[in-house]
Amino acid sequence: MRRKVIAGNWKMNMLPGDTINFIEGIIPLVKDTENEVILCVPYTDLFYAWHSLEGSNIHLGAQNMHWEESGAYTGEVSPNMLKSVGVEYVIIGHSERRAYFAETDETVNKKIKSALKNDLKPIVCVGETLEQRENGETEKIITTQVEKALKDITREEVKDIIIAYEPIWAIGTGKTATAEDANNSIKAIRSKVKELYGEATAEEIIIQYGGSVKASNSKELFDTSDIDGALVGGASLKTEEFANIVNYKK
Repeated sequence: MRRKVIAGNWKMNMLPGDTINFIEGIIPLVKDTENEVILCVPYTDLFYAWHSLEGSNIHLGAQNMHWEESGAYTGEVSPNMLKSVGVEYVIIGHSERRAYFAETDETVNKKIKSALKNDLKPIVCVGETLEQRENGETEKIITTQVEKALKDITREEVKDIIIAYEPIWAIGTGKTATAEDANNSIKAIRSKVKELYGEATAEEIIIQYGGSVKASNSKELFDTSDIDGALVGGASLKTEEFANIVNYKK
């Protein structure tokens, strides 16, 4: 039985004081959950989050990283820098990074390899545009993204990777794929992992859904056969809303 992993992606929101207040509020609300909880916060909040989360069951994640460990990369943050402030997970290849900051399948692959080398667990995002969906290309697009992201990644390494299926047309729009559609897309991703690494690995890998996930639709999504939790955007900025997603069974 795969665990459910619920990660909050705060994007470019929350100052350090907000971070401390949020974490103080969320810890008691999710302390008894059987699910894994991750907060992926902006770089400027990582240090404060690290100390505020100490002793809790919530894990710390970052939203991006460079693949090099040091060098002349002004404005970038390296994997070992993330490790130095308690980061365990890092989002790689989010559609906003691809759309606005020239992220490619190739740079996604480089970042995954670097994260794994530095004992960070990647949350790798894949997803299709509305145009691609309407053209019936969803499965082709997302499975190709998965294959390119995992290029030269070993079977042993892939066990430390989470894949997040995020249809681009559903991110921040209030639109959500139906539970059936989301589950079918994630089944296609799992099938691609099976093709690449075998059935045992495919059954073990965590594949989340992301795209306007909220408390009102989380249970329906999580009760499907293949959705292993969520990468939550806007709803992860609201303490009780995020807690209700984590505690969706209650």
